[in-house]
Amino acid sequence: MSESTKAGSPAKQDVHTEEVPVNGWKGLRHWKHDLVAGIVVSLVSLPLSSGIAIASGAPPVYGLISAIIAGLIYPALGGSYMTISGPAAGLAPALVAIMTSLGGAGNAHSVGAGYYKLLVVIFMVGVLQMIIARTGLAKFAASFPAAVVEGMLAAIGVLILVKAIPLTIGTLETGHPHGFVDYVSHIPSWVRYSIQPAAIVGIATLVVMFAATSKWAKKYKIFRAIPPHLWGVAVAVPMGAMFGLGKLDPRLLIQVPANPFSGIHLPAFSEVLGDSSIWGAVAMGTVTLLLIDGVESLATAQAIDRVDPFKRTSDPDRVLFAMGLSNMVSSLVGGLTVIPGGVKSKTNIEAGGRTLWSNFVNAMMLLTFLFIAPGLISLIPTAALGGILIYTGWKMAHPAIARHMAHIGREQLVLYTITIVTTLLTDLLVGVFVGTGAKLVLLAYYARKEARQSKEAVNSWALIRGMFRDPIQEDTSQDGVTTLQINAPLVCFNSYRLREHLYKLDPQSKKVVIDIRNKAFIVDHTACEAVLGSASLFKDREIEVRGLDNMLPLGAHNESIRIQNRQLLDLEQDD
Repeated sequence: MSESTKAGSPAKQDVHTEEVPVNGWKGLRHWKHDLVAGIVVSLVSLPLSSGIAIASGAPPVYGLISAIIAGLIYPALGGSYMTISGPAAGLAPALVAIMTSLGGAGNAHSVGAGYYKLLVVIFMVGVLQMIIARTGLAKFAASFPAAVVEGMLAAIGVLILVKAIPLTIGTLETGHPHGFVDYVSHIPSWVRYSIQPAAIVGIATLVVMFAATSKWAKKYKIFRAIPPHLWGVAVAVPMGAMFGLGKLDPRLLIQVPANPFSGIHLPAFSEVLGDSSIWGAVAMGTVTLLLIDGVESLATAQAIDRVDPFKRTSDPDRVLFAMGLSNMVSSLVGGLTVIPGGVKSKTNIEAGGRTLWSNFVNAMMLLTFLFIAPGLISLIPTAALGGILIYTGWKMAHPAIARHMAHIGREQLVLYTITIVTTLLTDLLVGVFVGTGAKLVLLAYYARKEARQSKEAVNSWALIRGMFRDPIQEDTSQDGVTTLQINAPLVCFNSYRLREHLYKLDPQSKKVVIDIRNKAFIVDHTACEAVLGSASLFKDREIEVRGLDNMLPLGAHNESIRIQNRQLLDLEQDD
């Protein structure tokens, strides 16, 4: 077993040899790449944003309005480089639940009684996001355990999948189910009252998308180049025309108003302020959206950073500030919440996008579709949107994620499962807090056990408090080499401190040594990911990790939870 791990060496192979693109006016020199990418993204964004709006309890046009607002504002503020912002599937179940508590959710054809009150919640979330970003608190979103975040997203995926079933099979009257169990109980009646031609279109859309991402399809360049959502829509539109879905019922096709912005309605501020009976629901909705929006926004931005061919790094505070302003403006014109979207962002990268100007092009293309070619949008069957949502939900809760969690460690799978089950049986906020609480208990158990084995007289509460404090005990710099000593538990709740220290280092320091010492009783999965991925933060600085290899991993994965290997330490001390 080696004494140290060169965290910086893999990244050197990935450094792009071209000029690194930047946002703003200078980024316009890459306009050819961003123009093509923006057009491709808009073709994915059109059906996806429409479907997300329906899943959120609103007509499709509100999803498009949100995507347009995000594309006009986000590129001007920056914060990241490749992420495409707009309405996100991850927030759809929460939006429906909040609307229901405020008077009622809508559907693909009309807004519900609670929609304009929901806009007040979205506006408040935007204001709070901007405040949090300006006070530098966005970093705390990274404190949530990775397994809990994955579990939250998987639970959201399951909710989206179940909720999209009636849309996929053409059921127009869905009733008013509340919660996952109620949704499942409604499935037999949805099937009973489905419209067969619409169901055929929806199922065909779903089958085509799965086929387009199969191992067989990946052998061909055309299937790798064109996103599966486009393949699904390309099949659904002619099938819808063949079956005459619009003649069977106009509601089986997307309905675009003659003037998409004619229905703009300000948030119902006066109604909310004048009705104290809903203040509790408004407060709970604001906290729920603020949590999910913030965590998913920053998690998505960081995930896209890892696949950015130019290895650029997002600024969490700027991302959150941009999302906050986008949410405020979106709510004022009747739009939904806005966050960076994983599917559209990956499409942007695959299409060759370079900067956030591709997001601007995406917005302009959506405006063009709405005002110049609304007839093309009206050809898309709503069943196809249902198929897209089921596919999206399946990808969010794919069994491969559970297998990956199990590979990292059995405790990660337990946390992942606890979060999913609790979320489905209660709500998103409870699920996240129960999962996070379970992670804290697990970490306290391991840290206490290790402290006892090392014969350290450590109070349990002191250990827990230490997990929220700066674990870096000492910074020393000599001959251009900076050493960061970690002599306390490094876990999800304090691992953001490592990133802070790395950013504050002297630019003249060409090498950084992250030295994990004996009293770092535990380094959890989220922290391991931060340590081993720290090299991606810098292009011109070598980062070396010492001491991590001396710790005992609790799983086969390189980022598994690690505890101090006392037997090895004793042997080294004897030598």
